[in-house]
Amino acid sequence: MKKLEIITRPEKLDVVKKILAKNEYSGMTVTAAMGCGHQRGNIKDFEQLNLDMNLLPKIHIMTVVWDEDAEEIICELQQQLTTGNVGDGKIFVSAIDDVVRIRTGERGEKTL
Repeated sequence: MKKLEIITRPEKLDVVKKILAKNEYSGMTVTAAMGCGHQRGNIKDFEQLNLDMNLLPKIHIMTVVWDEDAEEIICELQQQLTTGNVGDGKIFVSAIDDVVRIRTGERGEKTL
């Protein structure tokens, strides 16, 4: 299993949900976030207002997918989330060793 942590623009949430649903994944955790990367939080909209904005709104989406589906989903996310501008976000990929369903105590792949 692979954990995908997707940090992207808030308006891209529906795109992520559609890609996951198309690949038969419905489980995800979505968190509103603020952050900056290479763009350092500077965007043209704020320059006109003479505001020094160092954090921009983002969303953080966490989901777990099967190893065999991960690369296809990652490629599709990258293609659909890009605007070609700084600030499109990142996808972090981690291996998942185990998972426990709290309600039943079930462990492993059957919990997904």
